[in-house]
Amino acid sequence: MSPISPDACLFRRRRKEARPAELLEAALTLFVEKGFAATRSEEVAKAAGVSKGTLYLYFPSKEELLKAVIQHFVGTEIEAGIQEAAAADGPVAEVMEQLLVAWWMRIYEGPASGVFKLVITEVRNFPEIGEFWVERVVAPGQAIVAGLIRRGIARGEFAVDDVDCAVHSILMPLILECVHKHSFMACGIGKELEIHPETFMHAHLRLIFAGLKAPASA
Repeated sequence: MSPISPDACLFRRRRKEARPAELLEAALTLFVEKGFAATRSEEVAKAAGVSKGTLYLYFPSKEELLKAVIQHFVGTEIEAGIQEAAAADGPVAEVMEQLLVAWWMRIYEGPASGVFKLVITEVRNFPEIGEFWVERVVAPGQAIVAGLIRRGIARGEFAVDDVDCAVHSILMPLILECVHKHSFMACGIGKELEIHPETFMHAHLRLIFAGLKAPASA
């Protein structure tokens, strides 16, 4: 038997390192298209070009696979958002608009946007996934926005009676945009009514910030 060349060993090692990401991409595509419950593990493995046994080496159950999908596609963006918010400075409304639009467009234009529709449609049947989603995505995501709003209050830029309501007012339409992308838009329904997502996000945030703005001192 001929010895295995170093190049072949390197290729195999790189393929092995790439498999988790390939499995997560295949899983997300199938989960969004078919639904989590309707997707079989064998289908995910086949789409990623591996055996079912190989899939279970990385993710011991379909639930753990979905948790990994959430963390990989959305959780990492939340972690990046925390760092970006901490490092940003300047007028808070401007900082928030810049950060939120850039951050959300990365999610909206990438595969992560499908996770929102996936979790919303499956959460009642899989409450454990819902709890994981709240822990890794909802709570830290809301904390980022709440922290920025409180920064604006402390600097006298915002006048806000209820920070939690303000956070919901900012984030819920953005989440709905992702759900809309993978429902009505995926079916080609209502195209004539579409607004470019980035245009919508800027307009939406400016309306919110106009409402949050502290009154000018007399």
